[in-house]
Amino acid sequence: MFDAMKQVLPAHRAHPRQFEDFKLVYPVLSRRSGGISIGLNMNPDRKCSFNCIYCQVDRSSMPVNAWFDLAVAENELRAMLDMVESGALGKLSQFREVPEELLQLKDVALSGDGEPTLLPGFAEAVEMVARVKPTGVKLLLITDAAGLDRAEVKRGLATMDAHDGEIWAKLDAGTEEYFKLIDRTSMPFARILKNLAECAKVHPIVIQSMFMKVYGHGPSAEEIGAYSDRLLEILAANGSIKQVQIGTVARAPMATINGRPAWHSVTALSDAELDAIRDCVRHRTCLPTESYYGGHGPENRG
Repeated sequence: MFDAMKQVLPAHRAHPRQFEDFKLVYPVLSRRSGGISIGLNMNPDRKCSFNCIYCQVDRSSMPVNAWFDLAVAENELRAMLDMVESGALGKLSQFREVPEELLQLKDVALSGDGEPTLLPGFAEAVEMVARVKPTGVKLLLITDAAGLDRAEVKRGLATMDAHDGEIWAKLDAGTEEYFKLIDRTSMPFARILKNLAECAKVHPIVIQSMFMKVYGHGPSAEEIGAYSDRLLEILAANGSIKQVQIGTVARAPMATINGRPAWHSVTALSDAELDAIRDCVRHRTCLPTESYYGGHGPENRG
């Protein structure tokens, strides 16, 4: 049997948010989900609270489709679910070499070209997905945590709780300085930390963290220590963290740094460097912590 935990396939590296003539829905082979994830692009306008140096969204041109239409999203989601169920998805060129066991639908993910919690009709979009998706398929929210305190978002999270919902929230730093370097936002780091802690009190969360080399240097041991302390603070506030996912860049970033493409300055950590961070976090926090490599080695080892 194919061991999904020990190989990275070409389809793992390709996560385009444009699929055929679909406007808002796209399929990806997800390493973290362990199968097919159907993405729902909640931000075709590319609106985001952060401007991360590792961002995969090309903001050098105007978006072709800048409006989220709930009816279009529902029709496309139903069509995509039919493609997965019928096996038609696995016959497409990008999925043809994927082992059959990895073509199982694992989740519908609220994500896309920006921050999904910024969508004005967030709760309505969640309700639509909850109604349409098959029972037992997860409803994921992939978020930078900036909007978790919005009343609209809290209504959507309550719906998620009743429909196999799970929150994957970003935390890329342990200090304000490193947060500003990596996530490049005017939003205070303290607000992100508060949102994570408050959300985790009500909904168990998965923490997703991206570490990399910037100008040839990865995060310092002190930064990883501070990052671990932030996780411990969430736990101390009676928050629940289901897992910590430690990743590095797997595709060339599309952001710019001082007018130059970020890929000149932002590169992946080696497997050993990523594992060292994972092991430190495991030791300091005792949380389930996994590695997701840059596409050149196995993942989830140890």
